[in-house]
Amino acid sequence: MGSIFQLPDELLATLFTTFPSREPQIRSLATLVYPNAAPCRNLIVHGTEATGKSAITAALLDQLQGDPDTNLSYSIVRSPECVTARHLFERTTGSVANALNWEGPVGRCETLAALTVELSKMLKYVDRDQGWRFVLVFDAIDRQREAPHTLLPALARLSEIIPNLTTIFILTAPLPALLRTPATPHLHFPPYTKSQYTSILSASPPPPLPNTTQQETTDLYARFVAAVHDSLTRAASRTLPSLRQATSTLWPRFTAPIAAGTHKAREFSKLLVAARVWLQDESVLAPGIVLSNPQPAAASSLANGTPKKPGTTTPSKATAAASTTTDLAVLLPPTARLLLVAAYLASHNAPRHDMTLFSTWHHTRRRRGGGGVGVGTRGPRAKHRKIARKLLGPSVFVLERMVAIYVALRREQVGAGNGGAGPGVDADVGMAIATLTSLRLLVRVGAGTGAGDMDRGGRWRVGVGWEVVRGVGRSLGIEVEEWLIE
Repeated sequence: MGSIFQLPDELLATLFTTFPSREPQIRSLATLVYPNAAPCRNLIVHGTEATGKSAITAALLDQLQGDPDTNLSYSIVRSPECVTARHLFERTTGSVANALNWEGPVGRCETLAALTVELSKMLKYVDRDQGWRFVLVFDAIDRQREAPHTLLPALARLSEIIPNLTTIFILTAPLPALLRTPATPHLHFPPYTKSQYTSILSASPPPPLPNTTQQETTDLYARFVAAVHDSLTRAASRTLPSLRQATSTLWPRFTAPIAAGTHKAREFSKLLVAARVWLQDESVLAPGIVLSNPQPAAASSLANGTPKKPGTTTPSKATAAASTTTDLAVLLPPTARLLLVAAYLASHNAPRHDMTLFSTWHHTRRRRGGGGVGVGTRGPRAKHRKIARKLLGPSVFVLERMVAIYVALRREQVGAGNGGAGPGVDADVGMAIATLTSLRLLVRVGAGTGAGDMDRGGRWRVGVGWEVVRGVGRSLGIEVEEWLIE
């Protein structure tokens, strides 16, 4: 007598090749959904981001549905695309109807009871072949918006009402007794290890380098992937897409000395030393629409000690920092940037110097210059030097003083051609203060129970340092150092 426990080994072998390092998960998932193996009612597939949960589930179900010996159909509902729970119910019934080529009418689903009725009408009360099974997948169900607390337990009860239904819940971290049903199997997708990262990316190596065979390029690429993992992925990001993005970005720079003929593919240590500047830059893990434009040839000449040609530039950390897309000077609007500069000046300048810096009572222009003469009536500066204000911690200021400095800076930025009557406070100030507060760039100090953020007597403190404010000020054409009194 033959065993009734069977798995389509030919189909699984194809998935093993497509998704390396995931053989145990693929075999366990196939066992729990294949009609001729041990199909279950509910299944929780969980794991961190970018571990192959959704891709492997979709690929396996597609392979099983295309197999003529397997009597199985499936439907995948992506929960983050649904705005409300009602939208999820409507999307579920529509997806099941499309998977079954349902020709009958599909009713409206506003509640879980209506969803149960519609799914029972399409799956339970229709004569089908013996052993037929339907798999319903809720992808990222833990990110469903406006979901009631009873949503997952109610969806888990569908398989009790519909015997030939298997429900798969894909999520990140399941809680104990999530579905409130006994004996629910859990399939964990652990994060990839270093050896698995290397084997996955080495399976598709880049084309051979100049004067290098394909085998030498493959071996060099495997060692390069391991080096990128140790320098960037382990510390800053632990996902396969980020590592693939980093390797594709750094590979031309890493192999630039080989293309220039100064190094060989077997000199991995020298190549690693030459590319140490790029391997220390975490900006490659945050790609954006603004691409950095470094010169690999300049990097190789700098690493080799050869003089650079006149008119060329060498890469540095300053250019890398300027090219990043996470700079506050790029992300913040002009009003928020100007308010941030005003908050820094209010925190690092004493209130007694505001009349000297921002008043135009006796002069058409304000007296600036970093406090070269102090207050203006005490003569030259004393011989002993105090600690610079920008090196000290921020002081507390009131909101009214920050807004006054903001108005003065804005008039200075507009120019003196309007007779000093620049624009006043606009409607964007309140929104800008709320934005800076939510980003913790401005911190409320000692907020009362009934005081709002726009209380002019409220006490605040700036939450950024000198380097950040200097870059933000220069993006507005303001040298913040000129407005500081030492």
